Amino acid sequence: MHHQPLAPERPLDRDEVENASLDALRALQLDRLRRSLRHAWDNNPIQQARFRAAGAHPDDLKDLSDLARFPFTTKADLREGYPFGLFAVPRERILRLHASSGTTGRPTVVGYTARDLEIWADVMARSIRAAGGRPGDMVHNSFGYGLFTGGLGYHSGAEKLGCTVVPVSGGMTERQVTLIDDFRPRLIFGTPSYMLSVIDEFRRRGLDPARSSLEIGMFGAEPWTPSMRDEIEGAFGIRAYDLYGLSEIIGPGVSVECADDPRDGGMTIWEDHFYPEIIDPETGAVLPDGDWGELVLTTLTKEGLPMVRYRTRDLTRLLPGDSRPMRRMARVTGRTDDMIILRGVNVFPTQIEELLLSCPGLAPHFRIELTRPGRMDRMAVLAEAKPAFASEEARAASARDLAHRVKSVIGLTAEVRVLEPGAVPRSEGKAKRILDLRPKD
Repeated sequence: MHHQPLAPERPLDRDEVENASLDALRALQLDRLRRSLRHAWDNNPIQQARFRAAGAHPDDLKDLSDLARFPFTTKADLREGYPFGLFAVPRERILRLHASSGTTGRPTVVGYTARDLEIWADVMARSIRAAGGRPGDMVHNSFGYGLFTGGLGYHSGAEKLGCTVVPVSGGMTERQVTLIDDFRPRLIFGTPSYMLSVIDEFRRRGLDPARSSLEIGMFGAEPWTPSMRDEIEGAFGIRAYDLYGLSEIIGPGVSVECADDPRDGGMTIWEDHFYPEIIDPETGAVLPDGDWGELVLTTLTKEGLPMVRYRTRDLTRLLPGDSRPMRRMARVTGRTDDMIILRGVNVFPTQIEELLLSCPGLAPHFRIELTRPGRMDRMAVLAEAKPAFASEEARAASARDLAHRVKSVIGLTAEVRVLEPGAVPRSEGKAKRILDLRPKD
């Protein structure tokens, strides 16, 4: 493979893109899509082989609808290419790596060139501005930093916009409240579930969160309900905006709720960088705008890891643009796989199964129960003791063992209940691993 960089193109400022005509946007997308497909074909042997197997060539793209001829990319493809198999530039040109937790010890690894990092900062700056942020604003960032894309993604975008960033990261809730009280930020970033903990800490200290300096909250990395939005907005007296992204595409910054769009009217997708499709999750057929299905995204400007028709597994639909020509995506209603997103952490039942099988006192039967006893989602794991470990004392020890492994490996606190042998319900056919008892609102 010869590594040809993406040809430079005239940079477009944010206003030029956000105020473009629909025809101009579609022409830009077609040009960028041709470049991106050619870049993947020329510089990644795995992608070229996949295109060939599907009978597709970059020259076949005459119209945006021709993208449907190209194969889907899935999380499994990224894992099979672990760690750098799908990169389309030499490893030496990758300036930063991020990774998500893997189900079998293999995380999903993503890489960014200098240009990719600039684009990421730009779409995040655009997102923060669309939600009402302005240069000079103080922003409090409580997203986790590290391999997770949240913290650094928001951080880079806020700096690009010209904000003053307080990089607090997650946890240390008492300190978060102190800094909000002392530094008086206008914006706050974080997972919506963590914001509930911040609200609780305000009240525990006798402080009224509504009297804080905060005016705007930008939240993401997990699904959240309208009632959770109402609670956060009511407690802080702020406007809360949803922001969507995923590391395989870029990280946070794929789409955002805009301050000048209708409330709950969906999130504007930055279509000059990410081309959306909605497909039937069963057949893979492309569905018309307005129909519910699985969101598929193709990157138009990524150098390090160009993604072609990436299946997000998120269920949504595409809506027309409102204040901008870009289409909007409705609130995600669920997933086509069995991934659980709990407090910003992705969990697959296979991860729990793997950890359970490493515990000597536990049989390979389990069920995950998701509940929301108050405002926070909780996960309980119902496991089953092996006959030789069936005493009450042995079951308690196995429960502690599994809870410790879940916390250490996945990073979540789970309630573990170890039942007597034979007590976990059996399924005929495919095992029903997840029992979602959370209220639907």
